[in-house]
Amino acid sequence: MNTVYPLVEKFISINGEGPKAGMMSAFLRMKGCNLSCSYCDTSWANTPDCPCEMLSADALIRWLKESGTANVTLTGGEPLLIPDIASLIEQIGAAGFAVEIETNGSVSLAPFCGLSHRPAFTMDYKCPDSGMEEFMDLDNFALLEEQDSVKFVVSSEKDLDRAAEITRKYSLSQRCRVYLSAVFGRIEPRSITEYMISHQWNDVRLQLQMHKFIWPPQQRGV
Repeated sequence: MNTVYPLVEKFISINGEGPKAGMMSAFLRMKGCNLSCSYCDTSWANTPDCPCEMLSADALIRWLKESGTANVTLTGGEPLLIPDIASLIEQIGAAGFAVEIETNGSVSLAPFCGLSHRPAFTMDYKCPDSGMEEFMDLDNFALLEEQDSVKFVVSSEKDLDRAAEITRKYSLSQRCRVYLSAVFGRIEPRSITEYMISHQWNDVRLQLQMHKFIWPPQQRGV
């Protein structure tokens, strides 16, 4: 049986955040998520009645080859919850694309770390203001490698304090890149910058969601 995958969006844009920020990428947004963050900007993609295309790996790879991009970002929702997603990752990687997975931090990375075409993970850690911190899979930190990233989405000083604590406790900056990402409209980037300076926090990077400055913040497909 040919597996099909629930796509709520597929589009070409620039990567708005992470290690490939500013680079062109093809985005495959999967339907559904197991979390409900207070600041979620893609909650529309997580509802049971959200329209989606059911597409096979072959169809997706044909589209990717036509897109002219070398980078592919699987996002959601939560892409690692999709049945047989490992097969899709392998097939996209085998077709010559660099695959990045945007994952929410609650799903084990272990089943995907041994793939012959291991993707790069951009893994969230949900800070207190998200309401979802209790669901974080802390075992994932030991699986991270140099090409991976941890992203702390922060909306307050309390979130920044927690991000600093977790970064230190798990030596994250020695494992991979670490980003601080502002919840759009809840905290000013200047406040994060001032926190970094006052705490002499040298081994993390502030990142802004670049696409929300290029297009209207709620626009889809960008």
